[in-house]
Amino acid sequence: MPPSDAGSRNAPLLEISNELTRLYKEQFGRGPTKVRTDWAGPDALICTLRDSLTPAERNLAAMGEHQRLRDSRLFFQHATEPLFVEAVERAIGREVEAFISGMDTRQDVSAEIFYFKPQEDT
Repeated sequence: MPPSDAGSRNAPLLEISNELTRLYKEQFGRGPTKVRTDWAGPDALICTLRDSLTPAERNLAAMGEHQRLRDSRLFFQHATEPLFVEAVERAIGREVEAFISGMDTRQDVSAEIFYFKPQEDT
């Protein structure tokens, strides 16, 4: 469950936004200019990243090669999945059950979604 008080809830979300920005820069050669991470229910986070395409990727999009661009991005994303999952688990203190990555190449918006294993009722 997300923490109930705003201060303790927002600090890990900012940490995740910063860490995913760093990973994008490191892994893809360019980081997004806008990032926001939000809870999407008690067991899920969504991180929205805007303006992260490299100049070469923008050229692919301009050529209409959207599927090729998505395929190459998702291939690299899959290769580095453990780095993204570890960053989120470290910030939230919960185990990630599933990680989904997607992007809209026309609008240059990416989404990283993390689903956590449900917490046991105590």
